[in-house]
Amino acid sequence: MIYIDKVAAWSWARVSHQVSSFLGGDGLAEVDDDGDGKGKDRGGSNAEYDLRFTESVIAATGRDAHPRLREIMPALIRHMHDFAREVDLTVAELMAGVAMINEAGRMSTDRRNETQLICDVLGLESLVDEITSKKLSARTADSSNNINSNAATPSTVLGPFYRVDAPSLANGSSMIAASMLGTPWYERAAPLLARISGQVRSAATREPIAGATVDVWLAGPDGTYEQQDPEQSDMNLRGRLRTDADGRYETYALRPTAYPIPADGPAGRLLGLLDRSPWRPAHVHFLVAAEGYGALTTQVFDAEDPRARGEGGGDAVFAVKEELLVRFEERRGDERARWELRYDFVLREA
Repeated sequence: MIYIDKVAAWSWARVSHQVSSFLGGDGLAEVDDDGDGKGKDRGGSNAEYDLRFTESVIAATGRDAHPRLREIMPALIRHMHDFAREVDLTVAELMAGVAMINEAGRMSTDRRNETQLICDVLGLESLVDEITSKKLSARTADSSNNINSNAATPSTVLGPFYRVDAPSLANGSSMIAASMLGTPWYERAAPLLARISGQVRSAATREPIAGATVDVWLAGPDGTYEQQDPEQSDMNLRGRLRTDADGRYETYALRPTAYPIPADGPAGRLLGLLDRSPWRPAHVHFLVAAEGYGALTTQVFDAEDPRARGEGGGDAVFAVKEELLVRFEERRGDERARWELRYDFVLREA
């Protein structure tokens, strides 16, 4: 008998240890070496299951179900049930997964989305981003033969550390909070001071877009975002710019640094259990939006970081795209910056 209240009280930290031990024992299903797609049960023989059970679960959907859920839930249920049958999933393993999701939910706030981070390290957000991008490209191409849908800047994942209420900054101002100047943190940041600028344009006309919002955020020199680091001021290295009449934006920030995904949550521990690299290559986040255009969520990656080129384990969230690799150039004659990045964004019409 399973006592659900006891199971619910497990922490993912304890369960992950138990599962790790379980995975190394004789109780785990063997690998499906013959490639027939049938998992092998704990006794070594092929297990047979009643597939009619899955169809009965799907058939329980009512006539007034939400149209989109009616469309997608049968596929979700079939895939989940097929997965459970293929690997001979045990109750202990299922409860470990539930505990992991529960802990991620408890950790998630408007400052950090741990559940989204799990989706990231499993490649799900990057895959859904690709699907969404292709659908938008096809729709844009169908709406006008004059629009080159491939001209738009590629999107990529939002990430778990976005904050919706970043401060509005004037073009040319610094994203480094004034309270950080003269601190040990600023001394470590000084070699990375960078000017970041560019233009926002239309994919259809190639004309500049005035009044576009350019939301920017990045980690500090120690690889932590301000909400992770008590040494940093609130909203440090975050800002929301607005393009001028020529569609241009400009800010002072840092050349980014690589960092590992936090190990204090289930996403980080999952990577450990999978013996995977937790590192993300150096990158800057952008969210660009303008009236009449589709919002663009993207990142640019420092091309000099080997992880951005797939080395050293690559990107733990699979977000790097060739078109988003950038090079920071030395900047001279500007006491506010040692590096410079110019990058233009091209938006699709809505």
